Amino acid sequence: MKKQKLFLDAQKKQLVKNYDLQQKEDQVNQKVVVKLFNPTGLGTWYLTELNEVDNVAYGLSCLQEKEFGYVDLNELTAFKGQFGLGVERDSSFPMNKKTLEECKQLN
Repeated sequence: MKKQKLFLDAQKKQLVKNYDLQQKEDQVNQKVVVKLFNPTGLGTWYLTELNEVDNVAYGLSCLQEKEFGYVDLNELTAFKGQFGLGVERDSSFPMNKKTLEECKQLN
């Protein structure tokens, strides 16, 4: 079985573009590009931008609490939950349709 990539090429391109634009003034109203989740437990991440140099993304992390901030994608990629399953991309989540604030209300 082929492992799913965390991002499609178009998603990665948009995440990097958002980072390069430095839209820091109003991060909670940026459009979410991709949703990642732990298929066997706690953890959902809605990401808006990606610093390709250090592989750190910005977005909303929903773990015990919901908080805006940065997440190291190297850590997410290395994570293995129950049954050895890693973090996955929600392939049905619509790119650039919801803001971080809207996603905060989802869970």
